Amino acid sequence: MRGDFVNPILVWYNQQKRDLPWRHTKDPYKIWVSEIMLQQTRVEAVKSYYQRFLETLPDIPALAGCPDDLLLKLWEGLGYYSRVRNMKKAALTMMETYGGSFPTSYDKIRSLPGIGDYTAGAISSIAFSLREAAVDGNVMRVMARLENSREDILKASEKRRVAQKLKAVMEAVPPDQDFRPGDFNQALIELGALICVPNSQPLCQRCPLKELCISHREGTTDAVPVRLKKTGRKKEERTVLLVRDGDKTAITRRPDTGLLAGLYEFPNLAGRLDEETVLGEVRSQGLIPLRIKKIRGARHIFSHVEWEMSGYEIRVAPAEANGDWIFADQHQIEKTYAIPSAFSAYAELLSVRTGKKGKKS
Repeated sequence: MRGDFVNPILVWYNQQKRDLPWRHTKDPYKIWVSEIMLQQTRVEAVKSYYQRFLETLPDIPALAGCPDDLLLKLWEGLGYYSRVRNMKKAALTMMETYGGSFPTSYDKIRSLPGIGDYTAGAISSIAFSLREAAVDGNVMRVMARLENSREDILKASEKRRVAQKLKAVMEAVPPDQDFRPGDFNQALIELGALICVPNSQPLCQRCPLKELCISHREGTTDAVPVRLKKTGRKKEERTVLLVRDGDKTAITRRPDTGLLAGLYEFPNLAGRLDEETVLGEVRSQGLIPLRIKKIRGARHIFSHVEWEMSGYEIRVAPAEANGDWIFADQHQIEKTYAIPSAFSAYAELLSVRTGKKGKKS
């Protein structure tokens, strides 16, 4: 692969890059937070989360000592909660192994919990100016079109190939040349986000690499990149219960392992259940149902499963539940309990504000 696209893309990036808060720092901790948040999440949605997270947890020691419920609340709505759990594990590792500081080599960064090739490359290149590639979906799309490649960009082997080639391009830049590996990686990502866009016609006339792009020259940008379809998601039916005692609503904590581990949710049961079955579940918690009504359904898509939800609102007589349900009012839920966005449609019925709505969890 030729390296003659390095200068054009860096010039373009300097002129056209978006002004994003994490681009004003070389602090590896802050860069790490932004990179993990940006996985599977839109840039605009991340900005407010990023600011709030850093205000509460400004450094590695703060993250390592953060209570789990607060950590999940700070992440509420971003989805993929295993990401932030792994961040805490990595912070604890850095406290124990590196004295609370970020390691400065790619291999050591890559060895931290929850940090893969892309994130390690991003932190290494942006914070420490190491010539390491950071290859995400945007970069894969740009490189596939530049090469007019018909390889499946979802294959791990293809991603490794592209990362190796980009690393070779960076290493070929003379050491006395003013070269910024972090800017180079971010330029490729930015080009994919703004110009070489997915699912539509790329904006080739505005692309600084159009003269070098084989797909543009051969008119194949609509066929490249190749992404083979994944297998279909499993579908599950769930019945959600909004059990109300005055201005309080029942919530319960999910198990510590599995889907949405450790988060809080409205009680829900497998299947599309009738009123009698639902009332039986309420009575099993030591509660006396007063009335029940059907409420709207909702759908939520996870990575590998899709929930089709139906729901009931059940008013109960004042009493203490003797099961694993907690009754909390709107303010308590918003302040203390992390409710995943899978339940955002039902939180809205209670005027409970959760994190970003409708995002995969």
